[in-house]
Amino acid sequence: MTPKPLTKTPVSNLFPIMNEHRLRKVVSDISVEIDKYIKEFENIVVVDEVECECCGHKEDCTPAYIAQVEESYSGNWVCGLCSEAVKERLARGAPKIAIREAVSSHREFCQKFNTTTRLNPNLSLTCAMRDIAKRSCEKRNSSITKLAQTTSRDGARSSYGQGLVVKKNYW
Repeated sequence: MTPKPLTKTPVSNLFPIMNEHRLRKVVSDISVEIDKYIKEFENIVVVDEVECECCGHKEDCTPAYIAQVEESYSGNWVCGLCSEAVKERLARGAPKIAIREAVSSHREFCQKFNTTTRLNPNLSLTCAMRDIAKRSCEKRNSSITKLAQTTSRDGARSSYGQGLVVKKNYW
């Protein structure tokens, strides 16, 4: 058997003949699909990544939201958690501390947290225990002082401070 010689077949015979109407329909269908995607892309909102001025947390937000937060916090972008802490600081702070001072105070707190807790949890626990003991002692001392003030000048005790012994200095 000898191999058959290769003959050139015309390209028009390899593909079915497409008439002009069918080709236009395909192009039209494709353009309709492209228009659908273009409309979907128009609805996509651009987001930017911003970093919290206090804790360093990064979030993806729209430019409008970023501008709104920065306007509310004296030009600083603050994440949701830190914004709540700043609001609490404003509520319990001095008569009218500025937002800038509250953000600065919270930023210092976050920096202290990041340098102790994250780097050395044992040291952080020790510092927290010390602070709790300190507050407890201060609270105890202030309640004793209040009870001592309720006693009479000659040492007689009120019914509220029955177990309290008040040491008086008679100099």
